[in-house]
Order: sequence, then structure tokens, then C-alpha cells
Amino acid sequence: MQPEAPVGTGRSTPVLPPSPATDVAEARLTVAAAARRLGIAPATLRTWDRRYGIGPSEHTPGRHRRYSPDDLARLELMHRALVRGASPADAAGYALSARVDRPVDVAPSARVEGGGPGGVGEPDHSLLSEPNDDGGRVRVGGRVLRLPGTGRAARGLGRAALALDAPAVHRLLEASVATAGVEAAWEDVVRPVLAAIGERWAHNGAGVEIEHLVSECINPVFGARAAALRPVADARPVLLAAMPDELHNLPLVVLSAALAERGVACRSLGANVPADALGAAIRRTAPVAVVLWAQVPGTADANVVLSLPHTRPRFRTYTAGPGWDDVVLPERIARLASLPAATATISEAVLV
Repeated sequence: MQPEAPVGTGRSTPVLPPSPATDVAEARLTVAAAARRLGIAPATLRTWDRRYGIGPSEHTPGRHRRYSPDDLARLELMHRALVRGASPADAAGYALSARVDRPVDVAPSARVEGGGPGGVGEPDHSLLSEPNDDGGRVRVGGRVLRLPGTGRAARGLGRAALALDAPAVHRLLEASVATAGVEAAWEDVVRPVLAAIGERWAHNGAGVEIEHLVSECINPVFGARAAALRPVADARPVLLAAMPDELHNLPLVVLSAALAERGVACRSLGANVPADALGAAIRRTAPVAVVLWAQVPGTADANVVLSLPHTRPRFRTYTAGPGWDDVVLPERIARLASLPAATATISEAVLV
């Protein structure tokens, strides 16, 4: 299945309706202007034209090639197909064969013939479970994220991330969470992409801006999921906090959403929570459990854990994150190794 509409299904090839001459004249754009509209590099447009024949449909000798509204519509369809995980050749074939039945402003979602399961123009969320069919590589402008064994959703997210296409990243994250749930969206879609970005950075020192953009999109999407699910108001909450000086708290946002899906009330204190503030929060909220996150070893302080205040009733204490890997703690303090393990362990312990 190809993004949003099948490619090569044997249907007669749709044709673009003629655009009014005034619209064409007003909207014809240079390569640079068209690239800005799409948010991609001009060199990418030239490559699409040279390799796949998806470029300006008309060319007047002695003048620069310019893109008409219909040309821009096809470029937008190809761009969206790439973001959803199609190969460049398939995305180009799809864009060249699809019908656009209105003048296109590049910002809105493309309306195409034969859309997803919900009807014309709706996103095809069934792509989230499709297997990877091109060796697990995401290619954008010659760059590669290695994503072996992932499905189309992860590949699409990788393409959007490398293109720094924040709206597309946001849409794909929302679709993954809505279709698969928080745990599956994180484990099968988000985590492989973040891991690949991390490997890229470790290899050549590039890509910090990509990780930052994806993280900035993850926070509101998963945070909104947690806010939309309202567990029992008077239940004792699970308190989530990053250790003092720990600036990474993204996994706690995801854990909060995953626990909310299971009906567990949470209070998240965010990053870099001082030890005295953590103790004050424990006394005020009387939590049923406390989860302490440490991304790096330097912030995984056993003394902070051992100095947590004693309350009645008691709370369970958990540590999470790679920073705790080499820290020795009492057996009563459980280690959470993954998101599925964390949600299962905490849910079983507190939902009684």
C-alpha cells in the first residue's frame, strides 16, 4: 500500500483539470520559491525533476523554468508520500498519477483520489503497522537514518525529522498515538528514530538540531494524551521527577501518558528537581509511588534516593533511565528498564 492512495492499481490515469490562466500566471514560482513553499532544498527539487520527471510542466525557451499551481500540487503530494514512508520512485509515481481537483495552497493537507480507510483525503493510519520493505533506510537529500526492522510510520517519522519538517513530525506522532496507543507509538515508532538520530550524532557529531525538533514535538503530543485522560481525581498519584541537574525528562512525559492510558494518576515535576523540592512534593502529595529519572550517570545520586522522606502511608520508589545502570541501591528500590516494564510494574503495584 502506498501513502494515502494506491499506486499502480490498474485504474485509468487521472488528469489534472486546467487551471484558470490568471491563477497560473500569479502562482508560477521559481525553483527557489517553490522549495521555500515546500520547506526543502532547491537541489532536492532539481533532483526530483532530473531523476523522476516531476518538475515544471511548461518551459519557455530562454526563460527560467517556473512551477505552476498544478506542479506545486504534485510536488506536495510527493513530499507527503515521502514523509509517510514511500520510496522516492514510488512517491514520484504516485504524485504523477494522482488527480488534484482544486488549486493547491501548499499548507493544507493534499486532497487525493482513493484516500485512506476513512475516505478521500483522510490519513491512512493502517500504514503504521506495515513492514519495512526497503532495508530499513530513510533517505532524504542523500542523508540516511538506519532503521532496520521498522515499519512505515517510523520511516516516515525519520524522513520528516531529517527534513526538519515539524508539522509532519507532529502529525505522524499524533497518528501513531491515536492508532497504536502510547506504548506502541513510543516503542515501535519514536524510540527507533531517536536511537538512529543518536547513532548518527555519535558517528559524525551532526544531528543535535534533529533530536531537539523531534523532542519539541513529542512533548506536546504525549503531554496532550496524558491531559486528555483523567484518572480518578482522589487517587494517590505517582510522582515523576528527574534527578537534580538532570535536564532530560522526555521519557517521563511519555511514561505519564502511558500510565494515564491505564488509569493511573500522575504528577510530573519535570527536569532538574532539587532534592529539597522533591521531598516537599512527596510530603504534600502523599504519592503511591515515586519514579526518579536519570539519563546520565552524573545525575544518578543514591544519596538523594536514600534521603527521601518517610510518609504514612508509604510509597514505592522506582529508578529509571540509563544513568542508574551502575548505581547500587537497596533491593526495595525497583529498577524500571523500559516503558512497557515501567507501565506494567507501576500499574500492577498501584491499581489495587
